[in-house]
Amino acid sequence: MLLSRFPRLHFAHLPTPLEPMDQLSKALGGPRLWVKRDDCTGLAGGGNKTRKLEFLLADALEAKADTIITQGATQSNHVRQTAAIAAKLGLACEILLEDRTGSDDPDYNLNGNVMLDQMMGANLQKVPGGTDMDGAMADLAAELRGQGKNPYVIPGGGSNPIGALGYAHCGLELLYQAVAQDLRIDLVTHATGSAGTQAGLVAGLSATRSGIPVLGYGVRVPREQQETKVYGLACATADLMGCPGAVARDHVTANCDYVGAGYGIPREDTLEAMTLFARYEGLLLDPVYSGKGAAGLIDGIRQGDFDPSMNIVFIHTGGAQALFAYRKAFGFQPYPGSG
Repeated sequence: MLLSRFPRLHFAHLPTPLEPMDQLSKALGGPRLWVKRDDCTGLAGGGNKTRKLEFLLADALEAKADTIITQGATQSNHVRQTAAIAAKLGLACEILLEDRTGSDDPDYNLNGNVMLDQMMGANLQKVPGGTDMDGAMADLAAELRGQGKNPYVIPGGGSNPIGALGYAHCGLELLYQAVAQDLRIDLVTHATGSAGTQAGLVAGLSATRSGIPVLGYGVRVPREQQETKVYGLACATADLMGCPGAVARDHVTANCDYVGAGYGIPREDTLEAMTLFARYEGLLLDPVYSGKGAAGLIDGIRQGDFDPSMNIVFIHTGGAQALFAYRKAFGFQPYPGSG
């Protein structure tokens, strides 16, 4: 599994730290928790998509692209990071934002990641929820080619086999850190949505025969649909790496019990998990991905799903930039003297 044979740019701040969460572990009275700080990858505030974009943008440059097209929900972290690297490389960036929540809150529609997308010069178009986003990007690419441009289309979340290479690499990085810290990792867990992060981790950890299971907490669709998507992409990624057959179906597990009312809509346990991470570890999660993943992990600990002797690594996929779009969800009251 030689990832160095694939074109790759190097702009992520790697390796990201692997840190114990001792205060949170103590408060929950459960297994020892660790956090892999992929919120610290450096690109416009960081996040998990940066690893994927190192491989995707290298492929785009080899194709001599002059314009990047991608899509996501209104407060997409992937879109923010894509807009950032397009700006850094001097490429035009065309973004389709899908209105998945139907929110009319000005903070949600104009603040957070949306404001940052605009600051970085991306051209934004809003489309209704339920739009065929792949089809819409293909139509936009055809339009741009008609104008003499050479667009490169990145799927939502950067989740194709090329993008998932970024998390196969993360799996190798994590194994190296575990050896360096004399750490036995019993489980890796994270929020799973467009599937590229989980698929890459599964492909990398399976190809190395690490024996470390990966548990994704779904943020959008039912379990069977999520696991099918992750498994297909993990197999395609392993094939691309030259490791066909490395991924078995039972290597892919997703718990989708914490989605709630839908994508981008936090539940009460999402907000509680975000508050616990902030108050015990000084870590900022987001209400769409990492908050729901943390809620699932915390509930699993409380329900006794994990042996107290385990070492569990939570992949922090980033997204704190979206917090400012969810100000009202927390219901914080004015502090004394604030007027």
